Amino acid sequence: MTISFRTLHYLPSRWEGTTSLSTQPAGRRWGHAVLPPCLRLLGAFQLASPADGIIGVPPTGQRVLAYLGLHETVTRTALAGLLWPDVTEEHAQGSLRTALWRLQRAGHRVVECRGDVLLLSGGVTVDVHAVSRTALRAVDCPETFGDQLPLELLSLGDLLLGWEEEWVMIERERLRQLRLHALESLSVALADRGRHGLALEAALACVAMAPLRESAHRAVTAVHLAENNVAEAYRQYEAFRRMIHDELGMAPSARFTSMLPPGRPG
Repeated sequence: MTISFRTLHYLPSRWEGTTSLSTQPAGRRWGHAVLPPCLRLLGAFQLASPADGIIGVPPTGQRVLAYLGLHETVTRTALAGLLWPDVTEEHAQGSLRTALWRLQRAGHRVVECRGDVLLLSGGVTVDVHAVSRTALRAVDCPETFGDQLPLELLSLGDLLLGWEEEWVMIERERLRQLRLHALESLSVALADRGRHGLALEAALACVAMAPLRESAHRAVTAVHLAENNVAEAYRQYEAFRRMIHDELGMAPSARFTSMLPPGRPG
């Protein structure tokens, strides 16, 4: 998307020509003995340092860090236009400089500038990255987890809870779909290994995340059938059938219906 701006005089920038947004004493930075901050984007936004605990970040600074945490790098112009879309380019650039200055005042080196490009400092960890790596591995090679179910895929909050910006909602849905596919893949792999309890846990987590998702209900039903719990399988099917009829006026797919053995348990 191309962002156009009207022209207005630039505010003076204290960041011109710098390569880092940290000018604090070395004792406030991380070195061999001090761990870097962790950026948490699952649930509520949080920037935390092992040495100093939770670090207060103004709302505009939160948006800057969140975007960099999700996209790794961005130009100043693109980020300013994204976060301040209803003002001139000069005003947006000034607002971005102010946000970066306030981040620097926290005393932790969290953002670096390389020319016109902004990025998170190398040592900053982001919780979303670890979860995404685990989920991608589960989708691609679920058997590599053996008899284990990665707990980080089960009970996570939504990405940036309460944020309604379009770029956040896109990433939120991307991560949600990735987790759903990962849990479904793990449910199948665990059931194949006879780990029915863990397989059911993964499948039920999918149902909790997406109650109208047929593939999640099929995963639950498949585990019940693998354990010869035919009554439980029919109960799951019937619960889904009633729900999508009431909510969507639809019926389960032929694929789902064909999973069940003929007849119904009494």
